[in-house]
Amino acid sequence: MKIDGAILASSPGEAGPAARKLEEVGYDGGFTFEGPHDPFLPLAVAAEHTERLELATAIAIAFARNPMTLANLGYDLQLHSRGRFILGLGSQIQPHIEKRFSSTWSRPAARMRELVLAVRAIWRTWHEGEKLEFRGEFYTHTLMTPVFNPGPNPYGLPRIFVAGIGPRMTEVVGEVADGFFVHPFHTPEFVARVTLPALERGLAKAGRAREDFEISCQTIIAAGSTQEELERAKNAARAQISFYGSTPAYRPVLECHGRGELQSELNRLSKAGRWLEMAGLIDEDLLEKIAVVGAPDEIAPKLRARCEKFADRVSLIAPLAPDPESWQDVVRQLKAD
Repeated sequence: MKIDGAILASSPGEAGPAARKLEEVGYDGGFTFEGPHDPFLPLAVAAEHTERLELATAIAIAFARNPMTLANLGYDLQLHSRGRFILGLGSQIQPHIEKRFSSTWSRPAARMRELVLAVRAIWRTWHEGEKLEFRGEFYTHTLMTPVFNPGPNPYGLPRIFVAGIGPRMTEVVGEVADGFFVHPFHTPEFVARVTLPALERGLAKAGRAREDFEISCQTIIAAGSTQEELERAKNAARAQISFYGSTPAYRPVLECHGRGELQSELNRLSKAGRWLEMAGLIDEDLLEKIAVVGAPDEIAPKLRARCEKFADRVSLIAPLAPDPESWQDVVRQLKAD
C-alpha cells in the first residue's frame, strides 16, 4: 500500500522543500488540493525538488476548467515531472461552481464522464497522432493545428484519478478513470455498501479488471501521545468532519448509519456561522467511524485494518499535525508490514 501526504505550502515556491521532505520521510506520493492556492503550479516546483515522489492534484476542480486547459496542464506536468504526475479531478458542489467560479453546473456525473473522455481524446491527438474529433453533449473539440500540438510525450500519458461520493459519480469513475479518490468523509461501511459496488459496475461497463485500477483512500487521522494531545486532535477532526457533514452532497454517508438528519442540522448551523456547535455534534461513535483515532503507535495498525482490503494507497489527513515528519513512524510501520 502506497502512502501519500499533502504538499503544504503558503506559496508555490515553498512546495519544493515541502515535497522533498515528504520524499525524505518515505512517502510514495505528494498531493495538492484546490484550496487557497492553485493546485497545479506548486507541483511544477515540487517536481524540480524530488526524484521519485508521485505528484497529484487531489483534487483540482474539473468544472472550473475545460478539457483543453486540463489536457495542457496534465501533459506538461507529466513532462516536467518525468512521468510522475497524476491528474486528480473532482466536481465540487453546485454553489461553488456557479457562484465561486462562474461556471456551468449540470448533471455532474455525465459531465465528468464526458470531460475525462475529452481530455483523453486530446491526449491521443498529441501522443498518437489521432485526428481530434470529439463531439459531446457538454464539450466539443475539433480543432488542433500543428502549432498547438506538443507532439508525443516521452514519459507517456498521465493517469487520471477522480473523486466521488454518490454512486452515479463513483460508477463513472470506474468506467473512465485510472483511479478513485475516496473522500475523507467516508466510513468503511459506506465504502463497502456503496463505493465498491459502484466502482465494480463502472469497471464492468468498461470491460476492465480491478487490477487495472487504483483506489486512494484519504483518511482523517486524530492521534496523540497524551490524553490532552489526543483530545485536541479529536476536536480538530470533529471540526473537519462537521464541515464536510454540513454539505448536502455528502449526506449519503450519514444516511448509511441512520444519521441523515444530522446533515440538515449541520447545514443550518453552518449558515449561521456556528462552527463550534457543529463540531460538538460529532459524537465519539461517529468520530471513530470516519476518522482513525488513537495513540501514535496505534495508527498504522488501525489504518491497515481499515484500508488494506480495498485501497492501493492511503492519504494521511491530519488537521492538527500536518507536518509530514509527525507521521514518519506511521509511514515506516505501514511500509514495513
